[in-house]
Amino acid sequence: MNVEIQPALLRERFYPRSRQTVRPAREFAAETLRAWGVTCRHDEVLLCVGELATNALLHGVPPGRGYRLRMLRYDGTVRVEVHDSGGGRPRIGRRDPGAEGGRGLLLVAAVADRWGTVARVPGKAVWCEFAVGAGAAVGAGGPPDGL
Repeated sequence: MNVEIQPALLRERFYPRSRQTVRPAREFAAETLRAWGVTCRHDEVLLCVGELATNALLHGVPPGRGYRLRMLRYDGTVRVEVHDSGGGRPRIGRRDPGAEGGRGLLLVAAVADRWGTVARVPGKAVWCEFAVGAGAAVGAGGPPDGL
């Protein structure tokens, strides 16, 4: 069997605690997708980058700290990770239908193939994945078992 193993591609950038960093984070993600030649699922990836960055800023980045956006490409998959140093574990909660916010993770779960969280010290990483390779199957959109 002749199998070509390709290494994972990785790009990351650190952003300070400021709501003005969400747009540059999305622009970095768009630039990364272009550099990798990923043309499908562009809008979904950028939506999730914006939502995860916003959630980190609102709930996970203490004053004087920042967050890291990490993007990986491997085996027909693009993975987006947002690392912050705050406590807690993100979850989809019940929200008032009339509320202006509170739907970020619901959107991520709806458009990403998989999503979840990983504890780190300090803080956590919230991630989502997108199948972008030829013949890749789209998953159910929820977190994997146990998350």
